Amino acid sequence: MHDDGHAVSSGEIALGVVIGRMSEFFDFFVYAIGSALVFPSLFFPDTDPYTGTLYSFAIFSLAFIARPVGSFVFAIVDQRYGRGVKLTIALFLLGGSTASIAFLPSYASIGGWSIALLALFRLGQGFALGGAWDGLASLLALNAPPHRRGWYAMVPQLGAPLGFLLAAALFAFLFSTLSMHDLLEWGWRYPFFVAFAVNVVALFARLRLVATREFSNLIEERELEPMPVPELLREQGRNVLIGAFVPLVCFALFHLVTVFPIAWINLNSDHSPAEFLSVQMIGAACSLLTIPLSGLIADRIGRRRLLGIGAVLIALFSFSVPFLLGAGLSGSTAFVIIGFSLLGLSFGQTSGALASNFFARTRYTGAAVTSDIAWLIGAGFAPLVALALSNTFGLGAVTVYLLSGAACTLLALTANRQLDYSRQRDGQRN
Repeated sequence: MHDDGHAVSSGEIALGVVIGRMSEFFDFFVYAIGSALVFPSLFFPDTDPYTGTLYSFAIFSLAFIARPVGSFVFAIVDQRYGRGVKLTIALFLLGGSTASIAFLPSYASIGGWSIALLALFRLGQGFALGGAWDGLASLLALNAPPHRRGWYAMVPQLGAPLGFLLAAALFAFLFSTLSMHDLLEWGWRYPFFVAFAVNVVALFARLRLVATREFSNLIEERELEPMPVPELLREQGRNVLIGAFVPLVCFALFHLVTVFPIAWINLNSDHSPAEFLSVQMIGAACSLLTIPLSGLIADRIGRRRLLGIGAVLIALFSFSVPFLLGAGLSGSTAFVIIGFSLLGLSFGQTSGALASNFFARTRYTGAAVTSDIAWLIGAGFAPLVALALSNTFGLGAVTVYLLSGAACTLLALTANRQLDYSRQRDGQRN
């Protein structure tokens, strides 16, 4: 119950989920856009723009390596000190790491130490994200009516396009109003300050729910308690591995329509960053429509069937990559809008798919660890790999990259269905 005596409603849980996810993705996209447009010049000035962007994307990937480590450590904090303490530490670490980047001197000021500090704070972001898992999304899914599970599962995913819209709007404004000198001198720092403020607001919004007695009762009723990661892997390791490959093509596309094209357009065209970021904001708005659509479709045909259809559609879309991204602003606009729309259809159900792999007792930790591994193998290195392949072999290599992801997703969905049958037989025992 809240202090005023009313129960925690599904609407309040949904709002807390969206605010929490939006703040996390806003942090994520502020860094991502900076790594594509700002960091190569600031931290790798002695290299050509392409090589500098590759180095920047390599540091970008560090957060995805640190995230599973954070989940492991914060699972211990959760068990010993509670979900509220864990969440407070994680979000302050996330906001602090993000805000610290705003104070970083450039390479011109302190040399290689600037790169080392950037890598350190990026590791801090990833480590903190591993502890930001609050159980709200799983609780929302478990409280969903049987015929509305797809709809409830898509709610947390709305945070991603909302976070991107806010981050892209900030950078588009800065690029359109400041000179390049002012932008590189001080303007780029502003979004990182904003990210810290957004994290503080999100922290209190989520703690308002997590700290209530009603929330604790719901968590206990649903058995959404943390468990040691080694124990989870012993009991559900195969399930974690297969589940991590289910959203592979979706997570790869996630970075291929957000981070990668920003760098590609910046390096290979004369279009202004503000202009292309505005195009991407339209794409993100399209995904705000297709994410809810995924919930409606999943409730009619089933989540796995929708994810399979999404993987096939992304595979077909991959053949258009060299033609659209190589066709100027009009082609890039079509790439972004179609890509974001397809992303919404698949991404809308990935969170539910990851969580549904587990029984209640293992769902809290299982969903967190599976999500961490899925982001690592599906998205962590996608901008780096896509940029390196496209520069070496042409944009057609991105097609092959996406096709391989689609094949992995379809194979994982097939194996996942077999696990479903196994769980049905052994459900009572587990």
